[in-house]
Amino acid sequence: MGSPFVYTLMFTMDLPMSFRRALALSAVIAVASFGRGQQSGSSVVNSPSSAIANLTQLRQMIDRGHAAEALQQLDQLKSQSSNIPGVDRLRGVAFYTQNRFAEADIAFASALKLDSRDEEAIQMRGLTLFRLGKPSEAIPLLEAAHNWTQETRTDPSYVLALCYIDTRRYDDARRAFASQYGFPPDSAAAYLLAARMFLRREYVPVAKESAIKALDLDPKLPMAHVLLGEIALAGEHLDDAIAEFEKERVQNPLEASSYDRLGDAYTRAGDYTRAQQALQQALLLEPNSTGPYILLGKVLLKRQDGVNAAMYLERAAKMDPSNSMTHSLLGQAYRLLGRTEDASRQTELAEKLQSANQPKLQNIR
Repeated sequence: MGSPFVYTLMFTMDLPMSFRRALALSAVIAVASFGRGQQSGSSVVNSPSSAIANLTQLRQMIDRGHAAEALQQLDQLKSQSSNIPGVDRLRGVAFYTQNRFAEADIAFASALKLDSRDEEAIQMRGLTLFRLGKPSEAIPLLEAAHNWTQETRTDPSYVLALCYIDTRRYDDARRAFASQYGFPPDSAAAYLLAARMFLRREYVPVAKESAIKALDLDPKLPMAHVLLGEIALAGEHLDDAIAEFEKERVQNPLEASSYDRLGDAYTRAGDYTRAQQALQQALLLEPNSTGPYILLGKVLLKRQDGVNAAMYLERAAKMDPSNSMTHSLLGQAYRLLGRTEDASRQTELAEKLQSANQPKLQNIR
């Protein structure tokens, strides 16, 4: 297609020279103005600095909790051009913050089609697939980008380790946890750390095996017997649990948690005298922890000692007003003391707190 100036000359050859000169000058001015207009327009749309600034502002909107508003603008940008770098990745981040994981996965996949080396998109898609319950698909992505980036919110090494656990790759999980905490992968510390994580994910037999291996490597490893005791408690093997907690108490006498867990084990076994003794020892070592106060309240209720039970439970309630169990036990203590109105208030508060803390259906993975 010819320029406007050429077409103007073609259709004015029969006009007088003065008219032709005037029209020619007008055409030159029009062409120049047209060119400047196009150049100005393209700088707004295609300027890299402008695009980066815009995406930075949208990222800040998402981080401030305005993901829905940011998505509207990101969708407009995507409708203008599907090849703007960073738009799909940012859409994925916005969807992720809204727990819309299926849509986030699609957005991150689109971002990786544009740039297969986009570290944040790789990492975030791995996290998204994990949240979707697809650990096998998440593993290659998390392995490829398991280091922290500027925008990292969740440690990808930890999520990678969880994916290994859920796919029964326990040795790989131990190595990932060790890497996260800076331990040699075959050290006693690495085995004990992995045992703790296995127990948290309710892989009890694997947790026990890993904790025993830790003690084989270092018989004096702190907290190893506590963990074995917790594993025994999880299986209701009370005698084994008590034996492990006693070993830790002797080996590590200043560790309050061993007395706390020992008191819990004695309580479950019905030995309330020893339970009370262990829990009071825990309080002397760690007076700012609510656990021993609550367990003492429970033990004293079993012993029908409402006065002292209420005293310990009131202290726990002041330290942590949002614990529903504390208020439930405190209601029982007040009822034992004949304080029926106070008992009803505590029971009602416990029910409200428990209801508020129950997971909502939309949040369950």
